[in-house]
Amino acid sequence: MEAREIRARFLTYFKEKGHDVVNSAPLVVKDDPTLMFTNAGMNQFKDYFLGNKKAKIKRVTDTQKCLRVSGKHNDLEEVGIDTYHHTMFEMLGNWSFGDYFKKEAIEWAWELLTKVYQLPEDRIYATVFEGDISDNLESDSEAYSLWKGILDEDRILYGSKKDNFWEMGDTGPCGPCSELHIDLRSAEEIAKIPGKDLVNADHPQVIEIWNLVFIQFNRKANGSLENLPNRHVDTGMGFERLVMAIQGKTSNYDTDVFTPLIDHVAKKAGVKYGKNEATDIAIRVIVDHVRAVAFTISDGQLPSNTGAGYVIRRILRRAVRYGFNYLNFNEPFLHGLLPVLADQFDDVFPELKQQLEFITRVIKEEEISFLRTLENGLKIFNEAYNSAKRDSDSTPVIPGDVAFKLYDTYGFPIDLTQLLARERDAQVDMDDFKLHMQEQKQRSKSDAAQEKGDWIVLKEGAEVTFAGYESLSTNSQIIRYREIKEKKKTIYQIVLEQTPFYAESGGQVGDTGFIEANGEKISIVDTQKENDLIIQYAEKLPSDLNATFHCVVNSKKRTLTENNHSATHLLQAALREVLGDHVQQRGSLVNDKFLRFDFSHFSKVTDEELQQIEHIVNAKIRENVALDERRNVPIKDAKSMGAMALFGEKYGEFVRVITFDPKYSVELCGGTHVLSTGQIGLLKITSESSIAAGVRRIEAITADAAEEFVDDNLKVLAEVKALLNNPKDLQKAVESMINEKSALTKQLEKIQMEQAGGIKKELIEKVDKSHGFTAIIEQVQLPNADALKKIAFELKSQFDDLFMVLAADIDGKPQISIMISESLISKYDLYAGNMVRELAKEIKGGGGGQPFYATAGGKDIHGLSQVIVKAKAMLGEL
Repeated sequence: MEAREIRARFLTYFKEKGHDVVNSAPLVVKDDPTLMFTNAGMNQFKDYFLGNKKAKIKRVTDTQKCLRVSGKHNDLEEVGIDTYHHTMFEMLGNWSFGDYFKKEAIEWAWELLTKVYQLPEDRIYATVFEGDISDNLESDSEAYSLWKGILDEDRILYGSKKDNFWEMGDTGPCGPCSELHIDLRSAEEIAKIPGKDLVNADHPQVIEIWNLVFIQFNRKANGSLENLPNRHVDTGMGFERLVMAIQGKTSNYDTDVFTPLIDHVAKKAGVKYGKNEATDIAIRVIVDHVRAVAFTISDGQLPSNTGAGYVIRRILRRAVRYGFNYLNFNEPFLHGLLPVLADQFDDVFPELKQQLEFITRVIKEEEISFLRTLENGLKIFNEAYNSAKRDSDSTPVIPGDVAFKLYDTYGFPIDLTQLLARERDAQVDMDDFKLHMQEQKQRSKSDAAQEKGDWIVLKEGAEVTFAGYESLSTNSQIIRYREIKEKKKTIYQIVLEQTPFYAESGGQVGDTGFIEANGEKISIVDTQKENDLIIQYAEKLPSDLNATFHCVVNSKKRTLTENNHSATHLLQAALREVLGDHVQQRGSLVNDKFLRFDFSHFSKVTDEELQQIEHIVNAKIRENVALDERRNVPIKDAKSMGAMALFGEKYGEFVRVITFDPKYSVELCGGTHVLSTGQIGLLKITSESSIAAGVRRIEAITADAAEEFVDDNLKVLAEVKALLNNPKDLQKAVESMINEKSALTKQLEKIQMEQAGGIKKELIEKVDKSHGFTAIIEQVQLPNADALKKIAFELKSQFDDLFMVLAADIDGKPQISIMISESLISKYDLYAGNMVRELAKEIKGGGGGQPFYATAGGKDIHGLSQVIVKAKAMLGEL
């Protein structure tokens, strides 16, 4: 049975059991501060479990894209080493929100595995929760009894709280779970050790394939448990492991989920998979990681240096590094896997094929960049090695801070640095490296440290209604609140029953304002969304929490923000009109000061194109097009209207459609907007730039800010005209002045070079030959650094036995230049880079370079004379 059919049968089975098949949520999580990536099938349903939202559909099923790069069995550096763990994987699941419970979940799981998939019954084990004294919980006798009616008792195993009690986090919904494990070993191996002895023992062929979670408790901040008002079922089955079991393989990588990719990489590398452990690991790393990177980019997350983007960049670079090191891929190769990957998933995740060109370009540019970085990192390693070799009579030791820099800045895993060291009979100071790693982890923990109290519920069962589309004020009561302590600061999260405050989402910032009751005014400093729950942030709590509050949004900030948000819609439509339909939104920020819009496009937007785009937007503003807002539109109807959906966004069955002229701009959007485009006044584009491969960024301003921008520029223009005595042709006058300056600069440079030539002659006259070679150690005054470099290289060309140290005063700033002939480097084991670092201490600076040439700069001009003294001392030691 092929992987496609296995997935389809799962969804069909539960559809026939009354479940709605829903789409996978994006891999990148946007409205949940506790998560960076979707790491389990239940993430998109957290609001139902938390009680923030009532489920309209009681039974759902899906296959969810998941990403895990940390935690038990998910250390990124271990993926590919074994044959069954992954970064990105699919999680098949079925859910019940206050509907069926243990009986149906257990019976259906058994029927699907043994009757539909026809897995051998005698190879399957079930685990149940054994109970826990600390939580005053008894064993899950109900689940045990249900399994007893299906399985022999010797295949029903009790598990500890660690393995058989599922918790969402330190607080929140939780409950016992029942895991299904399968023994894939040969009959001979089973005869030696029974499968039950290897359940949860990390055996690669005795594996968990399905976890049935029975959510019935809520963990409070003090650690105690309370019963939930409704009981839920949350199941998750690893798709790749299921396919391995059904196809009779001993590794996930041997299934048709991975073999098309493996075959492609092996063929390109000219190797055969399964013949060499090192190349096998490299191939597994590559085929696993390209899935994680491609799907995450397709869901809207680009590689970057921070947050989720940093994680994706690290995964991508690990794949490139394995190809570079073990498969001799010295050119970009990872992007070549994308057509194969897109074909594999075109029936279930079509977004890959829909964005194939864009994803390919992003990955290829990242590969090119990292291959350059690898070269730079190898140079740093070689410098450290050469330095360590000179400074030690025994085994050279690469300092831990260098190993950490290679890891943190250049993406070198520590095992690569150790490998490079071993190849040169050196070693890495691992104790120092681990110390730097620990310091980094402590910094991260400190930055992320946050204490959340329990929600204090004031109105049981009340739901939140957002009234901010119609009004900037409401009268409302507080439903619940809690205290948050972060970085020694206390802030309060408040949930209002009727809120006018827009919560940050879709690029639009959250509202601010105040709530007021009994003469007491409480400032609302931000509004955020946690999953779908709208949360207001305040620095203190009201005295009377049960009062009815008058809630007021900062209207000026909201209005300016709406101007920028609606302008963003007009801008995107203009971009598509001018540049083409390939333009897709890749990110945005909309606040009261400016708008920022990121979009897919593969070349710089020209000045002419920007002008055309701006003219189109401003024409639409002058048309004063009325807003057409439609809520609760069925998603299919919205798409038939031509509404633009964003990749990486999760849309429900019903959506909100924002239209400014049905022939111009129709988008799915939850943000707030102007009632007509005339309110925007004016749009001015202030910048256009590249932020990633295939992604451009436009920043713009509107309304008062745009008017002020124009006024300021006109004022500057008038001042420039006045400075030039109001010429008739300003452009011609400025060009003439620039040409004149250029001519004068060339004359000055000629004079300076002649001056440098004179200094060079003086230095030649002062040559010291007493050491058996040509030594020049002098303090000089030069016009610029180029002159200093020119003198150094000309002297090197003139003398093949040169030892030169120049301490230069360059326009009041100290610089040092060292030049050493190759003959002296090998004879005396010299290294200019190390020497210049030592001399730079005298001018309170730093520098570096190569064995033959190095430079340094500093802050203390008065230290130049001491540089000469120290350099002569170095010369005397030769």
